[in-house]
Amino acid sequence: MKRNYWLDLFTGTTWEEFLKAGGNISGFRESRWSTVQKIKTGDYLICYLTGVSRFIGILEVVDNPFKDNSAIWKDEDFPSRLKVKIVIALKPNTAIPVHTLRDQLSFFQDLKSPHAWTGAFRSSPAKWSLEDGEVVMQALITAKDNPIERPVDPKKLSYRPKGFKSKIGTISMPSPDIEEKEVIDKKSYSEHTEIQYLLLKLGSDMGFDVWAARNDRGREFKGKKISSITKIKTELPNQFDEITNRTIEMIDVLWLQKNNFIAAFEIESTTSIYSGLLRMSDLIAMQPNVNIPLYLVAPDERREKVISEINRATFSRLTPRLSEICRYISFSDLKEKVKQIESIVQYVKPEFLEDLSESCDLEE
Repeated sequence: MKRNYWLDLFTGTTWEEFLKAGGNISGFRESRWSTVQKIKTGDYLICYLTGVSRFIGILEVVDNPFKDNSAIWKDEDFPSRLKVKIVIALKPNTAIPVHTLRDQLSFFQDLKSPHAWTGAFRSSPAKWSLEDGEVVMQALITAKDNPIERPVDPKKLSYRPKGFKSKIGTISMPSPDIEEKEVIDKKSYSEHTEIQYLLLKLGSDMGFDVWAARNDRGREFKGKKISSITKIKTELPNQFDEITNRTIEMIDVLWLQKNNFIAAFEIESTTSIYSGLLRMSDLIAMQPNVNIPLYLVAPDERREKVISEINRATFSRLTPRLSEICRYISFSDLKEKVKQIESIVQYVKPEFLEDLSESCDLEE
């Protein structure tokens, strides 16, 4: 029997709610009803945890689609529903990180931008190719029989900011609050310097040339000046026009290998996150084909604020959307990872940033 594979997105919260309700009904938003109707009995749903970017299970569809608003999930109804049975269900800490399959999945091939693969996980249900579906299926079977424990951050399993449909796609609408005022106090200034120093030293220890924003060169962390870090550059490769170069020069941290940009980091420890986002959006607007992995590094308590702001309409009009190519890294995750890899840092590849960071895309 020919079966199709469909992506089914969950947060950690909605996955737990699905299981607690019996694990026999999967639901989608009202707007997805026309797509849900294309799913047939016998088709498989590939269950994926947003936030932590892991495959957690396979569900088999056992009956025709139907509409129902009875309570299963707390925050949304997901009334476009399917009766299912669980084929495989892992735990979040044994679920499969998507990047472990990057060499086998089609959407990781020939990327136009480093994080373009996240576009395959923006909405569900979404029909997948038979080849990609079987890759994930086999990986889940293997993980069920031979589980590998990988710690998972509970914060990343929590609910994400709500997305709203618009003519330009799914966007966020952050509510106005006191956090909109920019306040730069001594603590946030010190945090910014600490994280900037850690990122610069990490890149240098990994063997890359590093760049610090020109106006930050005189800052010190624990008595050590940023300008004293090994492999820090005083000039950037001149491969863009003057205005683009000036924008890039103001980015907090850059990792480079010869003339190639390996990663760019904006650090936001003040109560406003606009300065870094605006620099990144200016860069995309001026150079839409630029191939630099972008990361916004901010305090843990600002996670939802960061994701919400990145998905504002003004950043969603860009091509590509800022949320597609910019990922979030928390201060605590960065500090912990730096300690973990300290003894082997010279052997670490920049790909570790993908697992350390989190997608900022909103599910449609």
